[in-house]
Amino acid sequence: MKLGLTIPYTTPLHRPAVLALARAADQLGYETLRIAEHNGWDPFPVLAHLASVTERIKLGTGVASVFGRSPAQLAQAAVTVDAISRGRLVLGLGTSGPLFVRGWHGVPYESGLARLRETVEIVRLLARREPLVHRGRVFDLEDGLSLGVRPVRDRIPVFLGSLTPRGLELAGEIADGWLPTFFSPRHFEPLLRPHLERGASRSGRSLSDLAICVSQSVHVTDDVDEGRDAVRPQLALFIGGMGTRRTNYYNRLWRRYGFEAEAERIQACYLAGREDEAAEAVTDEMVDLVTIVGPVARCRERLRELELAGVDEVSLLVTLPEEDPAALVEVLEALAA
Repeated sequence: MKLGLTIPYTTPLHRPAVLALARAADQLGYETLRIAEHNGWDPFPVLAHLASVTERIKLGTGVASVFGRSPAQLAQAAVTVDAISRGRLVLGLGTSGPLFVRGWHGVPYESGLARLRETVEIVRLLARREPLVHRGRVFDLEDGLSLGVRPVRDRIPVFLGSLTPRGLELAGEIADGWLPTFFSPRHFEPLLRPHLERGASRSGRSLSDLAICVSQSVHVTDDVDEGRDAVRPQLALFIGGMGTRRTNYYNRLWRRYGFEAEAERIQACYLAGREDEAAEAVTDEMVDLVTIVGPVARCRERLRELELAGVDEVSLLVTLPEEDPAALVEVLEALAA
């Protein structure tokens, strides 16, 4: 199993510290540097900048919303960063959620999976420099325009950040990789894998053709209880606040994991403005299921569990009780040893 590194999209670290982490990950053999797209940094210029200070590590969006840019814009951004990095981009795409799409981008959240599928098709078509002719449910393009530059590669790897059963099937069918959040090794075989396999069978391939790259929060501390408390608010935000009462994909995922009562309480507290209560409702079991908390040795044991579950790569979002860039580099070295 390979290790990657996630740079927070709202990172509190200064630019020199981010560059130092990128260089360290590159030198230590980490597979991919990723940055998400939300309401913080724009991932594409950040990745282009990181390309200039690294040599071999891949650079990924984790993930960019297909509602924030047109497919052609995404293709342009992708081939640009891929050229600057000399063929190191991994394009992570997803739908995001209705609350963010409407509140941030100001567009209706409609036909999410169809838009995601067609975006992948158009990005791949443009990377091959073929005329842009596409007739789909969401996009109807018939003028035959084509990309005006020659890409470094005619196919950039596309990973999908999907959570729903139909989204998992789409990833299994068309993606080069799957980028799950809140990945539970316990639930992978019975609950998640069957949907990926169903999608893979539609395109006549096996699940081994799909790279599984888990985005994992890692809080390194000798005080496990303190570490759990540090990550509870983030879990509560996604389970309770990332969406409406009716449409919150993270909340639905936790219900499928069997935490119906907990997910209901977290969401009710969060939407009522009681964020502290929502965080308190996140149990130790929930924290331990999808995050890694503890000393370095314990973190390495948990990484081994992910490897045994069949994960190909873990993209680590590493935090410490004190955000010291030098200490973060030391942790990267210890985890990579």
